[in-house]
Amino acid sequence: MADSEVVEVFPRLIVGLGNPGTKYDRTRHNIGFDLIDQLAKRWQIPVSDQKRFQGMVGEGWVNRQKIVLLKPQTFMNLSGQSVRSVLDWYKLEPTEVLVLYDDLDLPLGKLRIRLSGSAGGHNGMKSIISHLGTPTFPRLRMGIGKSQDETISHVLGKFSAAESAIVTDVLQLSADAVELSLGSGVEKAMNKYNNRSVLVEIESSSKVKEKQVQPTEDSNKSGTKKL
Repeated sequence: MADSEVVEVFPRLIVGLGNPGTKYDRTRHNIGFDLIDQLAKRWQIPVSDQKRFQGMVGEGWVNRQKIVLLKPQTFMNLSGQSVRSVLDWYKLEPTEVLVLYDDLDLPLGKLRIRLSGSAGGHNGMKSIISHLGTPTFPRLRMGIGKSQDETISHVLGKFSAAESAIVTDVLQLSADAVELSLGSGVEKAMNKYNNRSVLVEIESSSKVKEKQVQPTEDSNKSGTKKL
């Protein structure tokens, strides 16, 4: 194989990170769980608690490929235990794992896909890298933005009503990105979605709509023209 040849990466295990329990539902740190829920609904894959994997697991067929969805139930800093057990059971390679999680360093509305990288201070990713023995596996980060509040209270806090409206669009865009990576490879998804911003697209759409309905000076004049 030539050194310059690109090896396509196609995920088979999709892992969303979060903390179990109702107290953490819809918090910023659980956006990975929310994206798994979105994908499960889109692909009609039932997800259920499976003790042997220490997680909520579902499997189904997408683009004629068998796909496994996982929400580790170990709490964030032990996520790697669950991921490792599923990886071994299905005999998958680390490069076939796509991890979905929150990122403080990205603004809300942005997502970023990478083929490998460091944990970036994220405890769930630290655990996964440790248990897989490599940082070389794809990941999709969804921005939650920083706050003047203390970091822990920010990431474990719930989205505001205004933020929740943005998150709805982020999850839709992220689900599209995941789906593209399954059929066309992670690199294609990177090229298409890494420069996308939900906030920018919302603002652009609003300006277009405003321009469409706003009367011009000429139309105002024509409206008052005497017969």
